[in-house]
Amino acid sequence: MSKKQNKKRQPEEESLGKSILDIVITVVVCMAIYFVLFKFVFANETVSGPSMQPTFESNDRIIAVRHSKLQRGDIVILKAPDEPGALYIKRIIGVPGDTIESKNDTLYVNGKKVAEPYLTQYEKKLPKGQLYTNNFTLKKLFGVERVPKDSYFVMGDHRDVSKDSRMIGFIKKSAIVGEVKVRYYPFNQFRFF
Repeated sequence: MSKKQNKKRQPEEESLGKSILDIVITVVVCMAIYFVLFKFVFANETVSGPSMQPTFESNDRIIAVRHSKLQRGDIVILKAPDEPGALYIKRIIGVPGDTIESKNDTLYVNGKKVAEPYLTQYEKKLPKGQLYTNNFTLKKLFGVERVPKDSYFVMGDHRDVSKDSRMIGFIKKSAIVGEVKVRYYPFNQFRFF
């Protein structure tokens, strides 16, 4: 082999090696970014159970944002206080300082009626006179008038099967993993929240 041919091959081999190295570095960097984002910024979870029907069904895939400013009506993923390692998905009904009462299937927060259109589907199926959400007040449930500081009162949308604050108590802010922002699967049910 002549020196000219050897010189031509050497840059080609270096170029191929450099391209492979660039691809490997890019893949490693992308994986590191993905890991950091889903460890500290986002949570990628699968819904399990009927407690948030019809808003969410079992096996829906969702993405939540960690450390967001939480408000009444937000849907959140939280660490189950009664099942170590399990996560629940619920809707925030009361924030710190709120009074909450359910009377004759009407929710009152701070004395004002709250619209809950996500319950209509189930309420229509009930026999006349049967309540979808049992009557309660915070005083009757826990002996307090208001949601405590750094805590939330959460409920599932499928009220008659949901294990929520009515049974498990107030949820500490530190137990909330994130606020649900996107359902991305099933693809035909893609939605921002």
